Order: sequence, then C-alpha cells, then structure tokens
Amino acid sequence: MEDIEHIEKEMKLIKADGRRLDGRKADELRPVRIEAGVLRRADGSAYIEWGGNKVLAAVYGPREAHPRHLQDPARALVQCRYNMAPFSVSDRKRPGPDRRSVEISKVISEAFSAVVFKEQFPRTSVDIFIEVLQADAGTRCAGLTAASVALADAGVPMRDLVASCASGKIDGVVCVDLNKEEDNFGDADCPMAIVPRTGEIVLLQMDGHLTYDEFQKAMEMSIGATHRLYELQRDALRRRYSTTLEDILKESPPVPPPPMPESELPPPPEDDFGPEGI
Repeated sequence: MEDIEHIEKEMKLIKADGRRLDGRKADELRPVRIEAGVLRRADGSAYIEWGGNKVLAAVYGPREAHPRHLQDPARALVQCRYNMAPFSVSDRKRPGPDRRSVEISKVISEAFSAVVFKEQFPRTSVDIFIEVLQADAGTRCAGLTAASVALADAGVPMRDLVASCASGKIDGVVCVDLNKEEDNFGDADCPMAIVPRTGEIVLLQMDGHLTYDEFQKAMEMSIGATHRLYELQRDALRRRYSTTLEDILKESPPVPPPPMPESELPPPPEDDFGPEGI
C-alpha cells in the first residue's frame, strides 16, 4: 500500500498556468448565494450556498435563558450550536456533537458576543443554530456568515454584520477560500471573521504554518473577501425586506367605491301595505 504522505507530496494543487484545480485565481472566491428569511417558525433565518457548502442558520430570541442559573442579570447570553448532518459528508458522520463541533460552536458564540448589544436584554439568551447540510471545506466561515444574516433577520441589534472567510497556503502559494482538496492537502488554513465597518477581527484561527509575510498576505486576502461577502449579506437582507409599489398594491385591500350623492340614491322600497301605509 502506498504511503499517504507520499501521495500528499505528489498531489499538485496549482496548475502550470498559475490557476487552482477548480480554475480559480489565488484571490477568487467560490460562487456564493445567500437567502434571508427561509424558515417561518424561527425569529430569523438564512441559507447560504458557498461552493459545495450548503448551510442553514436559525436564530431564536432574545428569549428567557434556560436553565435559569445561566441567566446574567446584566446582559444576554449568546449561544451557538454548530452541527454537521450525518449526510453532509461522503462518509456518513456519526450523529451528535463531537469535539470539533463543540469547538466551532464556542468560537462562533464568542465572535457574535463581540457585536451583539447584550446589555439591552438582561437575563435572556440569543440562540443560534447552524446546520451544515452539505460540506465542502470552510463550513465554519459559511455558517458564521449565514448566522450573521439570520441575526439581522431576527432584528437582534448589532454593531454590524460579521463576515467570515478563510485563507491558506497551497503549494507555497497563499490563496483565499480553500476548497476540500486544498484544505486536506494544503500547507495551512487560516479562517477569520471580521466586522467590516470597523475592521475588528472577532475570530482568528490557524492550522499549519505561515511566515510573517504569508500571514500578512492571507489577512489582506481574507479582509478583501469579507468586504465582498458583506455586500452579498446586505443584498440578501434588502431582497428580504424591500417592497415595490406593485407589491403594496397587490397586498392592499380593494378601495371601496365613493358614496353616491343623495339625488342619485334609489327610492326606498315600498312595504306590503302600499305607498300610503296603513
């Protein structure tokens, strides 16, 4: 049987023309589509398709925190549950939380705790649920980006939306938005989440090794990608809540006809006793 390390070293992720295996340039994102308000029973929801990723996010709250001993009298709790469906990957995943899901849930909760105005809702909880329906690398970034739109859809006050994207190094080249093959066989992966309006970084992780200059380039690529994602997030919310004059006319009740003048009113009907009465 061949050595796995030998296979990894032999796999080329950058083609001779400088493009990646899927034809993208180093600074090019995979196709992204975001929809807001896809779940009727959630306070806020969003769906994102990012390359091969398909992720659903739902937000409930602010609502009373349970169990009650978790309640904070000064601010709200921001809780997240990230979960990958058993059918989201090629090899069936064991249902339920694992160490990776718990870690991602924790870092996403901390990222949103930095932007939600928690002091406005003491003793409550804002619950975020992220369900990965199909995975193709970068699910935490896709889930965080969708959850940010879902929070805005729920009307939860925030300083700004949060956009997230990963950069990494493959075959010695720093690239943005790694796909599954690049994530598995690349040299490094660095997901980060940014508040576009302020430039604040609310999530930053790294798996692998990058030099200082490579890390700076990865940061620049991720920041540029998050600004593009930020516009897609805002566009999804605009489509959700914008209305046209035609929509208003369709939903408005029919206008009653104007009252007729007294001169044109028909005479009152005669009763059974004739016009003179009894």
